[in-house]
Amino acid sequence: MDMATGLRLAHSWLLQVWFRLFQRHRYDRLVLEEVAGTPILVLPQVFNPKLFRSGEFLVQCLGPKVIPPGATVLDMGTGSGVGAVFAARWADHVVAVDINPEAVRCARINALLHRLEGKVEVRQGDLFAPVAGERFDVVLFNPPYFRGEPQGALDRAWRSNDVIERFAAGLPDALAPGGRALVVLSSQGDVAGALAAFQAYGFQVETLAERDLINEVLVVYNLTPSRDTARRAPFPPLTGEGEGERSEA
Repeated sequence: MDMATGLRLAHSWLLQVWFRLFQRHRYDRLVLEEVAGTPILVLPQVFNPKLFRSGEFLVQCLGPKVIPPGATVLDMGTGSGVGAVFAARWADHVVAVDINPEAVRCARINALLHRLEGKVEVRQGDLFAPVAGERFDVVLFNPPYFRGEPQGALDRAWRSNDVIERFAAGLPDALAPGGRALVVLSSQGDVAGALAAFQAYGFQVETLAERDLINEVLVVYNLTPSRDTARRAPFPPLTGEGEGERSEA
């Protein structure tokens, strides 16, 4: 084992101890978080985007370069609705989807708290089923990273046997011409498998932003249809947006 790997393992162990001692009260509890300066209510049984960092990192990468004013956005696996709330700053219409009924309730509450009920619509269902036949300019996704059968509603945010593959398969029919998807992945999960699935369904994969958190590396990937399948590409190339651009914590 090299020194870098050893340091990551040690930091991961310390982080687990710190979580159990000082942060357990924020997990699977009703809590008000501040995510990138914006208050977000998190209900029990709903993924906390601040505590586990990936949700906050994804929304920090959003801005008018990746969500052109007037765009339509799909926030897949919305959880607390944080992606939808941030996307609505630029988009004309946002549809937020989650299979977890508690997440759907939570996302609706946050849309109401931020007076976005006219722009954000929340639907319950599995992946693209609630938006069948609809197309979006931008799709956001913070998927479950770990392989395995989820043990409950909250565990769906962490674990799945096939969500990445089914997402990759359904994405082409959900993107409008020139559309893109932004997907955040963690080095703790099967990044290589996820990227292979995206490429297998004809997507070009580019790194939009990366953050090294010592115990894990988070990367936001920009997915666009490959040249031989894209009908047009009105969006400019991405070089990073906001606080998420290749920063380190």
